[in-house]
Amino acid sequence: MKKGNMNLAIDVGNTKTKIGFFREDRLESTKTFESLSEINQFLESKEINSVIISSVKLQYEDILNKLTTIQNPILLSNKTPLPFKNLYKSETIGLDRIAAVAGAQALYPEENTLVIDLGTCITYEVLEKGSIYHGGAISPGLHLRFKSMHNFTARLPLIEPETITNVIADNTKDAMQSGVVFGIQAEIAAYIQEVESKFSPLKTIITGGDAKFFESKIKEPIFAIPELVLTGLNAILRYNASL
Repeated sequence: MKKGNMNLAIDVGNTKTKIGFFREDRLESTKTFESLSEINQFLESKEINSVIISSVKLQYEDILNKLTTIQNPILLSNKTPLPFKNLYKSETIGLDRIAAVAGAQALYPEENTLVIDLGTCITYEVLEKGSIYHGGAISPGLHLRFKSMHNFTARLPLIEPETITNVIADNTKDAMQSGVVFGIQAEIAAYIQEVESKFSPLKTIITGGDAKFFESKIKEPIFAIPELVLTGLNAILRYNASL
């Protein structure tokens, strides 16, 4: 990777931290770390112009105490200027949701987009004409649904998601798979249809840890973009640099 003129986006998640190097709006490379302390040594030989950090878990003070190689980053918050109008009323919106919307705008400016992030929870974000964020919805994610059935019942086992073809199951394990997997598929299809009835034409983007599991199961046209949050963080970074 060439030195200089490089932006760094850092996404501190619940379990791992992912970083992305950008040259202007182009993603050059990504890397995932188990702990923040590992990042310092990795960044020592990198020449970086600007940095943005987003965290859904840790306080920024704790992050900066560990990321000693980072100087003067933008710390994404609900007060950070955004390149779109935000109509979401709650100040508790997840920063990863904001970044995902910014990523959609950067990739499809001036278009209606629906972002579906398939993570611990499934989030739906609606962006009108690349400029107005209306909000969306939150529902339990794939693994969370399996854990809930196990934790809140007496006899249902804890199972891992598997691909099944028969919606009518003849045993408990497959019945749980059918209920969760086909339930999420139906939820996604219904949500796409509902949003498309209000904002058409509509581009649908899926991202998140479980996106690969559902990518081939969604019949509606979609765009799978794994690094959407990092792309959005870089877009927010560039927007603030232009102010």
